Amino acid sequence: MFRSDDDFREVTKFIAGWAEDAKGIKGTFIRLKEKFFGKNDVTLSFICRPGISHSLRVGSIKGENKYNKLFALMDIVDDQIEGRWLSVCFYSELVTDPDQAGNLVPNGILGEDGYCFDVLEYEESLLSYVEQRIDEAYEKASRIFNV
Repeated sequence: MFRSDDDFREVTKFIAGWAEDAKGIKGTFIRLKEKFFGKNDVTLSFICRPGISHSLRVGSIKGENKYNKLFALMDIVDDQIEGRWLSVCFYSELVTDPDQAGNLVPNGILGEDGYCFDVLEYEESLLSYVEQRIDEAYEKASRIFNV
């Protein structure tokens, strides 16, 4: 569920105004958004910073935790040179990265260590790998947050 009706309207409006792109980033964003949306007991919020990034934040609707209920975020980065691309990030203790496809980001997610997986274009193997990280983070967060 979305944190508020405004968040739902904002992401819907944003997607509707996003032209199809040759790299498939719009479709990739929609697919990953739906993956998050399909999880039980999570809430989505959408924060727009035009010209910089647009952030889908995914959190638990239950329990308090040191992450302020956030367990993942997905930024749409507006890059003037490369065009839009995605950065899908998780707290480091919620995911593993056996293929070393992510970037370790010390103190990068609200002051905590994290892993970010950059998606520059549609690539099924990377997308599937990120979806596995979503499942892993959700399972670990569910135990930590008592979801």
